[in-house]
Amino acid sequence: MHKVKVNDQFLFEIEQKDSALFVNGEAVQLDLSTLGNSNTHVLYQNRSFNTELVEISRAEKTCKIKVNGNIYQISIEDQFDVLLKQLGLDNLTSNKVSEIKAPMPGLVLKVLAEENAEVKKGDNLLILEAMKMENILKSSTDGVIKKVLVKQGDKVEKNQILVQFK
Repeated sequence: MHKVKVNDQFLFEIEQKDSALFVNGEAVQLDLSTLGNSNTHVLYQNRSFNTELVEISRAEKTCKIKVNGNIYQISIEDQFDVLLKQLGLDNLTSNKVSEIKAPMPGLVLKVLAEENAEVKKGDNLLILEAMKMENILKSSTDGVIKKVLVKQGDKVEKNQILVQFK
């Protein structure tokens, strides 16, 4: 079973059982004729459609299809995508960073971040001295600082929370 979204508006459940195609639980009969170069002629309910695959992204499971001159944005989820979404594992790569921790024990030399300040990924947050070396801790995400939990002169331990994001 696949969930197909068209133009972020229409959602269809498509399933193939044996040689039959089902859309939203109803059997659908299509007569397809491949014309080459990503073009296909489709007959559906005695109507003719000329289709062309304009663009495809297999990694994102999206494509653009032109049907009789109109372009449609299509996104597809298979049963594995649905399962990952149900388990809450669908957006692990986009999880928001909520805090910055000390990578090692050390002494806070200077705090560059302020509460409620908006920071971009790579912005300097504070300078930490560890093993007689100065280490600049940078933001690993875009965001707004909720709270700075250390001040200049504080000694910190490894994995101690230094900065929290909203």
